[in-house]
Amino acid sequence: MTDTIFHKIIRREIPADVVYEDAHLIAFRDIAPQAPVHVLFVPKTDIATLNDVQPDQAQVIGRLAVAAADYAKAQGFDENGYRIVMNCNGDGGQTVFQVHLHLLAGAPLGRFGTP
Repeated sequence: MTDTIFHKIIRREIPADVVYEDAHLIAFRDIAPQAPVHVLFVPKTDIATLNDVQPDQAQVIGRLAVAAADYAKAQGFDENGYRIVMNCNGDGGQTVFQVHLHLLAGAPLGRFGTP
């Protein structure tokens, strides 16, 4: 694995407020939230950017989306709504080069920034 902050969280070398984990991914609260609920869903597969996802890895992105939707349902904000965002490379706002999905919720659209 590459040595990003997310990889260190996956390896449990640094603490995080983990809200979900399975064999394929980990989800934890963002340390600089852009919304009342801001959770990052990160695959345990080492993929730097969305551009690097190979066709045979499409299920990785699907797992992130399904886990985010399941989390929204479990937390009870699925009916009110939420936003999921994936940034790619510098101009797209990506600052940690490990694919990840942002889940933002807890306020109406437009009342919080996009990461």
